[in-house]
Amino acid sequence: MKLYRTTAGWMAENERAYFALGDETGEALLSRDDLAAYVQTSVARRSPSAAPDVTTLLAPIALQEVWAAGVTYYRSRTARMEESKAAGGGDFYDRVYGAERPELFFKATPHRVVGPGGAVKIRSDARWSIPEPELALLVSPRGRILGYTAGNDVSSRDIEGENPLYLPQAKVYDRSCALGPAIRLLDGAPDASTAIRLEILRGGAPCFEGATTLAAMKREPAELVSYLFRENSFPHGCFLLTGTGIVPPDDFTLSPGDRIRISIDGVGTLENWVG
Repeated sequence: MKLYRTTAGWMAENERAYFALGDETGEALLSRDDLAAYVQTSVARRSPSAAPDVTTLLAPIALQEVWAAGVTYYRSRTARMEESKAAGGGDFYDRVYGAERPELFFKATPHRVVGPGGAVKIRSDARWSIPEPELALLVSPRGRILGYTAGNDVSSRDIEGENPLYLPQAKVYDRSCALGPAIRLLDGAPDASTAIRLEILRGGAPCFEGATTLAAMKREPAELVSYLFRENSFPHGCFLLTGTGIVPPDDFTLSPGDRIRISIDGVGTLENWVG
């Protein structure tokens, strides 16, 4: 079962059939603890409709904040250590990788989030920017994992590497986050064998490709959610990006016009361009 947000409203996909959810609003829909069961019951009362056109898809978010976890994969730990070594911050990332408490940070409000086909942005004052393909969890206001989608945590590596205290500037700005194309509904976290793939095209030709699985993630999704909800509340629920295990080489940076494709098993492919 998948949920799509379109220009005409929310739609559900069930066994390759599509159902318009009518006057359902994302504010109420995405905050339900029984989301998968509720949508299943709802589509059973409705007649199938045409599949949504890709040009009508929006980011599957309503009023949720987007948060992120860092250094949850060994590959990310290594990259962060290298980029911040000259500034004396390399040891921080090694220590957080093995620490009991994970790194968690705020990423985006809904107006900063781009949907499928939209243009993500690289900072004009950054020299080294990359996409970070990540599993994005949809979490209810009570901390229950309701499903997942594909996320792109666009990051300015030179700004973060200059000083770890610059992390908000490296991570949080307009169009620095993309989500989609759909939310895969489930009860609990996805299987560890779930694959994540990244492809970047420049001038129509691949210039970087990489892949990983959730099995390479050091921390369990439920553990990350548990820490995020400590002394914190999310009236509409939230999205939590769970970290990246795919990092382009140090001599790579995004350029205007690049196409970014992030594919996750059970979700589909989130494609954006750099504009």
